[in-house]
Amino acid sequence: MLTANRSAASRRVACAPTRIVCVPLLPLAATFLIALLASLALSALAVRLGVRLGVADAPGGRRKHRRTTSRLGALPLFGAFVLSAMVSRLFFVPTRDGNEQTRFAGLMLGGVIAFVVAILDDKFELPSGPQFAGQAGAAFVAIGSLIFIERFRNPFSNSEQLLPFTVTVAITLFWFIGMMNTVNFLDGVDGLAASVSLVATVLTLIHMLREGQYSVALIPMALIGTLLGFLAFNFQPARLFLGGGAMYLGFVLACIGIVAGAKIALLLLVMGLPIADVAWQMVDRARRGRSPTSGDRGHLHLRLADAGWSARRIVAAYTSVCIVFGGVALISQPPLFKLMTLGALFLAVIIVLLRLSRQGSFDVEAS
Repeated sequence: MLTANRSAASRRVACAPTRIVCVPLLPLAATFLIALLASLALSALAVRLGVRLGVADAPGGRRKHRRTTSRLGALPLFGAFVLSAMVSRLFFVPTRDGNEQTRFAGLMLGGVIAFVVAILDDKFELPSGPQFAGQAGAAFVAIGSLIFIERFRNPFSNSEQLLPFTVTVAITLFWFIGMMNTVNFLDGVDGLAASVSLVATVLTLIHMLREGQYSVALIPMALIGTLLGFLAFNFQPARLFLGGGAMYLGFVLACIGIVAGAKIALLLLVMGLPIADVAWQMVDRARRGRSPTSGDRGHLHLRLADAGWSARRIVAAYTSVCIVFGGVALISQPPLFKLMTLGALFLAVIIVLLRLSRQGSFDVEAS
């Protein structure tokens, strides 16, 4: 399993008599409240602004909505998260990680690139090439700010190995681009991508608080408040779509998986269902002679919607699976057990998709 660039000393804060006394409740609560209120306000603004500026989706095509809906979801996600995360730094929660400020700067600067690309994509519907270039640019800014995966824990021997620099860069780049596109492909049902991301962030926060990573725990707390405010406008029937904001959200999640010191295995298990779905769709599209990045209704959540499932039922099913497998990751288990669990989840998703494929066809061309 992959682990982030964190030392054991930096992952704990000495507290007596118990660590729970040291949890910075006021900074956590203030960060959450600022993010929630800012997200609610900016989401309400984005609903009107998107329609007025023409950054909106009309009914028809792959989406089943009934009215023209703004897709400026990137605006509240970026604005609320950056505001609350920046304010959280003013609380000066103690840290033993001397590089934390550098990584925080990388999160902010890389996020700006991801946000700009997201807005441009919402407005001009960028082809895949410029999108990947923007994602890589954001990832390289993060890597240059010491946000990278540098160690690998062998699941068979349970030994930890330091990765060569070139391998570190390659794996971290793949992690960033993979997470950004996983969240992007997941955004096909009202509230789904944001809800799954919320589960992943909450479980990551629990892990960090349990490990005593109190200063960086403010980062996922800022994202939790941001997502809850956004979901108030994104649940079915959505008044605001995530749009290119999925790319920005994926970037932040990828950073949190490293900056916050959470084991990559945690996010892999939480996001295992959508990751398996995306991986299978890319292979299946290539097998059919189509671009792996092309849009269609082959994703599991879209097939369930076409089978008559409501958006709320799909969201409930996905989040339940994510909670269960994320809970497995939180429980202290050997790396080999977590790897086998992830493999079983991948296999189950592929079996379900194959069965759905045999029951009925789906639109292979994006509208």
